[in-house]
Amino acid sequence: MGGGYLTNPLVFLIQVLFEAYILVILLRFFLQLTRSDFYNPLSQFIVRVTSPVLIPLRRVIPGAGGMDIAALVLAWILKALELLIIAALSGAGFVPGLALLGAIPGLVELSINIFLYAIIIQAILSWVNPGTYNPAAALLYSFTAPILRPVQRFIPPIGGLDLSPMAAIIGLILLKMLLIPPLQQLAAALLR
Repeated sequence: MGGGYLTNPLVFLIQVLFEAYILVILLRFFLQLTRSDFYNPLSQFIVRVTSPVLIPLRRVIPGAGGMDIAALVLAWILKALELLIIAALSGAGFVPGLALLGAIPGLVELSINIFLYAIIIQAILSWVNPGTYNPAAALLYSFTAPILRPVQRFIPPIGGLDLSPMAAIIGLILLKMLLIPPLQQLAAALLR
């Protein structure tokens, strides 16, 4: 058994733990940005999980224009730290510049994925359990409304079927395909 035997499971655990917390931080940022219901039980969970780290950080990094800049900076630092730890475990060495620049495409991709999966879950919930109140569904509707509302203006419901989630999903996937590779190439080029 070589060194990779324990390295791979350790890298997996580090990725899961870091990505889960970064996801919660970005969810908090986007919930505030979309002005979703703060009193929703899921929102309260997200606030309670992120407040111990974000409240002290906000004393140093204030918000700007209604955006929680501290949450973005924390997500960026955690993503860079995750990349540094994985690079060190993989034997790639300690390159902080690469981690800081490499974290940006990762965060952009995660942000797009958050909205992508939120729209998919919202669409599935609307088929499975329409018309009943669910705290998760209510939060998803307010969370995805800024993306779906403009699409719904161009694609109205056809025969009672709302195709705007499908168009939004296609648009988000195209955005990811067009945005992430150039960001990764730019990050790599800046470090040469």
